[in-house]
Amino acid sequence: MKHRKKGQALIEFSILLPIILLIVMGISEFGIMLNSYLTIQNASREGARLGIMGADDNEIVQAVYSSASHIDTNKLNVTITPNDSNRKSGETLRVRVEYEYDLLIPIIKNILGNQVELTAETAMRVE
Repeated sequence: MKHRKKGQALIEFSILLPIILLIVMGISEFGIMLNSYLTIQNASREGARLGIMGADDNEIVQAVYSSASHIDTNKLNVTITPNDSNRKSGETLRVRVEYEYDLLIPIIKNILGNQVELTAETAMRVE
């Protein structure tokens, strides 16, 4: 009788192990994705802060890239509205940063697809 209980525990563990591993991998993938989102959110804030102080669009884009230097900057898309020639004091400056996050874990890729688009936007009044 004792041998049957040991075998039952082994079978239950083998059934639950893939589910537990999927949950752990999902949590780690979500953590890495959240870190990337917080990075582009901070980068958009830094670009907007620089833009309201009088910087032109090229300086804003460079500030965004330097703030997001630990992610792949080739996958960043920065949109600034209005552009520096139309920016006036009192108007709202918007810096939008889009990033194509590549999923790392193959099982999660099968569920969600290969990429997730992360977007952050910051709006501030021009001084």
